[in-house]
Amino acid sequence: MSAQNDRELNRLISAGKVMDAFEQFYADGVSMQENNDPPTVGKDANRARELAFFDMIAQFNKNELVREVATDDFSFSEWEGDYVLKNGFHVQTTQISRRVWQDGKVVEERFFYGK
Repeated sequence: MSAQNDRELNRLISAGKVMDAFEQFYADGVSMQENNDPPTVGKDANRARELAFFDMIAQFNKNELVREVATDDFSFSEWEGDYVLKNGFHVQTTQISRRVWQDGKVVEERFFYGK
């Protein structure tokens, strides 16, 4: 079931419906971590973190799923992104997203990318 949910989650993200995907597929106690930064724990705290990130974006040029693999309780996806921040900084990134699933919801997600 989690593999199917992961594919749907990635489909929503690819379609620009990131917050819809977040509300549907993330557990209340989700832990999300950027590289080696301390994790942010809890759906409310992570919702605020996601919204703050999107508030910095002036223009999305690309958010493309490159590949994905999922089992019943783990999934990995590779993303290529290209966006411009409101301060004019142009960001191009490749990111790996590792998710841990439990009862059809993401309970842990960690993002790996170069800084």
